[in-house]
Amino acid sequence: MKPDLMKKTAILASIFSALSLAIIFFAAENAENFNLNRHGMGMVLAAAEEELTPDTGTVEQGDEDAGLADSGTDAVTDTAMPGVAAPMPKDGEEKPLSFELGNTTSTNFLSIPLPEGIAATDITIENHYMDEEMRVVIGSAAGDFYAAAPIGGNRRNIVSGSYINMGEDAILRFILDGSFECRSIMEEGRIYIEFVPPREMYDKIVVIDPAYGGSEYGISANELDEKDLTLDIAIKLKELLDETDIKVYYTRLADNNQDEEKRVRIANNARVDMLIRIEGDADADSRTFGTTAIYNETFFIPHFNSVELADVLEREVVLSIIGKAVGLKAATADDYVIANATVPAAAIRVGYLTNTQEATLLKREDYLEKIARGIYNAIMEIYDE
Repeated sequence: MKPDLMKKTAILASIFSALSLAIIFFAAENAENFNLNRHGMGMVLAAAEEELTPDTGTVEQGDEDAGLADSGTDAVTDTAMPGVAAPMPKDGEEKPLSFELGNTTSTNFLSIPLPEGIAATDITIENHYMDEEMRVVIGSAAGDFYAAAPIGGNRRNIVSGSYINMGEDAILRFILDGSFECRSIMEEGRIYIEFVPPREMYDKIVVIDPAYGGSEYGISANELDEKDLTLDIAIKLKELLDETDIKVYYTRLADNNQDEEKRVRIANNARVDMLIRIEGDADADSRTFGTTAIYNETFFIPHFNSVELADVLEREVVLSIIGKAVGLKAATADDYVIANATVPAAAIRVGYLTNTQEATLLKREDYLEKIARGIYNAIMEIYDE
């Protein structure tokens, strides 16, 4: 190619890039004036909200407190706890629980004795699903009651159990052999807990994985940290998904970091319908901008797989922000969570933090809301197919 022609080509490329970014900025400011029609594809599955069964008083676990009921037996408050489990309090010494000997398979329920006078309102079950841990917090249970009160019933999913006294409360800690939901009732001075695989309780299950967190910042450029960007989008996405019948597991909802093996394990063990990771992007060329989706090219199931998930994600986010699609890319070994998933899995890289103009957009709350809306639209489109 002649030098003059090369020079002209470079100039035209720079002008095109600048015009493209200008269009995105204009679109971000005037999105309400655009009427976009979506054309979709995909499929997936469903989750029941927490329900109270009137005949038994059983409360199925949800993302928020499940509430209480009086129906002969008493319902107990169950709470899902995303992210890293808080350390056990150290007001007292953590001691091992004792378990009754004998046949444990004659019932599906773990049976926990309670001190006299304990009501259902005194009990909270915390599901630390990322750590495969269940905690039972019993208020007004001071003293060493559990030193001489063994746990009965079915313990097949329990790896170990311990307790600690914290002020007037007792905290029972159960390490499990997987991530479970639970059904629980209180009756005749005992609380009964059944550990249930998520797929047996919910029809639609999704994992949302905001990348990085804590001391892991991810990409840092233009006064933006990837860990904060991904978390902000996940929180906005949660506000939308909370209004649906989808059971959602979030790998974190605070500024903490989860081991990547744990992030992918919750998706694989729960056999979720899809795993969606939220990331930023970077490039040595600060002019590069746009939205990319990463997919697992080794895992495939008929009718719906990772590349289809990535395609819907990228399309819906680009439509929502009126942006530029960079395209789909296969996961590499560096994309540990996506590459090791055995369920449909994709990462959506929402923009280049290294591009000054795109970074400016990624600092705006309304722009992040549009990204979250795009991810939400992708999930709903897949389930609607």
